[in-house]
Amino acid sequence: MHMTQLHDEVARTTRRRVLLALSALATTAFLACGGANTATAPTPPQPPGPPTKTATINATPAIAFSPAQISLVQGGTVTFAFGAVGHNVYFDNDPAGSPSNIPGVNSNTSVDRTFATAGTYVFNCHIHPDMHGTVTVVPPDTL
Repeated sequence: MHMTQLHDEVARTTRRRVLLALSALATTAFLACGGANTATAPTPPQPPGPPTKTATINATPAIAFSPAQISLVQGGTVTFAFGAVGHNVYFDNDPAGSPSNIPGVNSNTSVDRTFATAGTYVFNCHIHPDMHGTVTVVPPDTL
């Protein structure tokens, strides 16, 4: 084998190794970023179930209230359960009879709020603006 042929063979082998390494790196990066998951449409929020006297709304580490919508009987109580990530609850639409806000940064605690007046109460977290939910309160005679 001549020196030129040897040089060409070494160059081809090196290029193959580099291309294989880059291919493996790209595949690993793709899979690490969730590329192997199949894309699905987000699940729309479920409508609230029948009105209840008590309910719990979790302020989750996923930066969401769960459930985001509930239906409550007038005079019913909602427990806002805060996990490890700090949240708060504000009733910014402030309808007449709305319960008091839950200010501050609340974590690893639960706070109850009673809804004495029928109506629709939109609430959100001022720390995480995309967190919001709705409590719909109905009079007991509409059940």
